[in-house]
Amino acid sequence: MASKKRRREERPTIHPKNKYAENPPDFALLASLYPSFEPFVFYSRDGRPRINWTDFNATRELTRILLLHDHGLNWWIPDGQLCPTVPNRSNYIHWIEDLLSSDIIPKSDIRGSNVRGFDIGTGANCIYPLLGASLLGWSFVGSDVTDVALESAEKNIKSNPQISELIEIRKVESCHNTSSSKEPHNGEPALVESKLDVSGHTDEEAEPLPLPSYDQSTAANKSYHGPPILSGVVRDGEKFDFCMCNPPFFETMEDAGLNPKTSCGGTPEEMVCPGGERAFISRIIEDSVELKQTFRWYTSMVGRKLNLKFLISKLREVGVTIVKTTEFVQGQTSRWGLAWSFVPPARKIVSPHVAEKKNLSFMLEGVQRQFSAVDVLHSIESFFCSSGASCKLNASLFTIDITALKDHCNAILKKNVVNHVDEASSIQHLQEASNSSSCLDTPNSLRFHVSVFQQIPGTLLMKGSLHRDNVLPGLFSSIFQQLEEDLRYKFCR
Repeated sequence: MASKKRRREERPTIHPKNKYAENPPDFALLASLYPSFEPFVFYSRDGRPRINWTDFNATRELTRILLLHDHGLNWWIPDGQLCPTVPNRSNYIHWIEDLLSSDIIPKSDIRGSNVRGFDIGTGANCIYPLLGASLLGWSFVGSDVTDVALESAEKNIKSNPQISELIEIRKVESCHNTSSSKEPHNGEPALVESKLDVSGHTDEEAEPLPLPSYDQSTAANKSYHGPPILSGVVRDGEKFDFCMCNPPFFETMEDAGLNPKTSCGGTPEEMVCPGGERAFISRIIEDSVELKQTFRWYTSMVGRKLNLKFLISKLREVGVTIVKTTEFVQGQTSRWGLAWSFVPPARKIVSPHVAEKKNLSFMLEGVQRQFSAVDVLHSIESFFCSSGASCKLNASLFTIDITALKDHCNAILKKNVVNHVDEASSIQHLQEASNSSSCLDTPNSLRFHVSVFQQIPGTLLMKGSLHRDNVLPGLFSSIFQQLEEDLRYKFCR
């Protein structure tokens, strides 16, 4: 019982930058301030104000007044259109903000601080451009197919002149010859798959979308047939910092109606496509292979964790540079975020000061619960032994003594599993390390000692020290950095 309670407490929470992280919507206060919302509020037996989440009019009015009260935005959608929840959509915006501000890939200074995004299927609600522009001053292109969505999105933009110049709505011409038939490209940079979330960690207890009636394995083989998504919509020469998407989660409208607890509306164009979200996001992946660095980050929301694993596998096939995942939480509802990039990841440069050190250390934080210090210790042994180095492991002391010949060191630095950069970059990295150490002299080996220390749950300290008879700290620091990246890739969320 205690274990179950502990797991529930460890679930990811709303993004800390979200306006509603510390102050969730106060229905009673909103009802007193906005008479149009008051009829939708009732009080439970414990005196708490609530709304009927199965009532589309109630959820639409809540979204309208939240955007007005908290964001100063005028907003409306026609009956039947998809009604977004403001806190959940804000989570997605802030996650992208974290991606753009991180050093995962080199920052772009081409447009200065003018961030430009592309909202795939912006819908009548146009929620992401409105939030991104009002919260962060980003500019957007929002695409859609139906006239109702395009007209309503334009009305929402014009109703907010303070940000209207930041948002462009682009019509996608319907085309029926857009099946997914592109083959994965070979020879691309290797994948960095990371579950180290920018806003939280994934959790097995999160409530997924209701399981559909169709066979998931069959759906995985279905191709997308529908209007263009990115290729054919993005114009020649355009550059974007990111794209984002709330994809059609379902394959049929019957599947979309399986959750009796909510009513968010939604047309068939917004909710379904053949193959569901797997096919739709797979098409985004295929378009990204063609467009490459037209976007610095490609992102999409994912409704089922099973599909997240499938899509990460697909990204591995096409050879993207890096992948990030996160979980978006609102109440008992969870969605997942998937992001990938073809921009080569930022590579840490070993400073001359660090290169001279014979004792190095790093903290391994966010180690997943199923892994222990013993697992990390054996992984270190495997990392060096796989390149031919000699290792002597002491499991009781959590230490390893490593002896690596010149060829072994070269093999470690040539590994493209951890740096995840193209071959040319790997060769350059090797040459830099060799130059800094003036190559291996007599004796023709590098000998060092690695220790693993448990700090707090989920955090390990790694210490590495050169043996006294070694005079090659530059090469040691490069190899130790490579080890750090390998361990983070394997064990951290």
